[in-house]
Amino acid sequence: MKYVNLGKNGPKISTIGFGAWGISGRDWGTTDDKKSKLAIHEALDSGVNFIDTADTYGFGHSEELIAEVLDERGRKDEVVIATKAGNNFYPYLGKEYDSTPANPDYSKKHLIFAAEQSLKRLRVDVIDLLQLHSPSAELMENEETWEALKLLKEQGKIKLAGLSVQSFKETEHAYILDKRRDVLDVLQIRYNLLERGAETVLLPKAMEYGLGIIVRIPLLFGLLAGKFNRESRFGDNDHRRMNLSHEKLDKYLMQLDKIKSFFELHNEYSMAQLALRFCVSHPACHVAIPGGKTPEQVKENIAASEIEIDHKEFPGL
Repeated sequence: MKYVNLGKNGPKISTIGFGAWGISGRDWGTTDDKKSKLAIHEALDSGVNFIDTADTYGFGHSEELIAEVLDERGRKDEVVIATKAGNNFYPYLGKEYDSTPANPDYSKKHLIFAAEQSLKRLRVDVIDLLQLHSPSAELMENEETWEALKLLKEQGKIKLAGLSVQSFKETEHAYILDKRRDVLDVLQIRYNLLERGAETVLLPKAMEYGLGIIVRIPLLFGLLAGKFNRESRFGDNDHRRMNLSHEKLDKYLMQLDKIKSFFELHNEYSMAQLALRFCVSHPACHVAIPGGKTPEQVKENIAASEIEIDHKEFPGL
């Protein structure tokens, strides 16, 4: 496993982390908590020391599973835990699953409350990294949002503050980096072999300011692990029913067909390993956070850390 510093202010972390959305019990179909915990154990045993989660993943369940694993290991591992806040799911606790999104709430009151609840679920004294969870550009203009992050740092409840972005409004997000570089330590972006918009503005800007970069959705919901074809369909309790709809899936697979010769050339590695290597080979990117529901998936992902293919060797689109 290779390790790098997460930007100028961050700790040394593994270049392949553990993305804990898929184990949450919501949005990814049926999950097995026992297997999920074994997957986390496998990651930690293999040198992963960075776990990314969010309070809204499973409405707190993902954070609770992470805490259970750390307890089982006697809390001896030096694990960097990143979580997120800004989506108020608390009114929905205890209700049956539906696809209704949590309410965006980046108010100072809610962010402080959310951080304190995450501290309890994770059973830690301080959160290593708290990220704003996919706020719109408009919501990021709210001054009290940034006051909350500053206050949480001052109170010693969080070490680092970050912004996790979902959309592709690179210019607007770059403006936020310019304006809030006194608060932000880390930026989490959507970036993968088929979605490279961040290379134009966001990644150069992040390098300029010394921000840590976390790559989310590096396997494009499993598509870049070679799991799906044009006939693939997803259940009602799986977010990929929307994010990999028939139309989107067809578009992505057409793009993938254009670069399949690259995978054939490097067939000593799996598609997933090459896709992960692409992400962390960019000089601005520090860690990719693929999900892993089983120990076998985690083992495959982790091997990507040792691949030596340079970023310039990957095919263009």
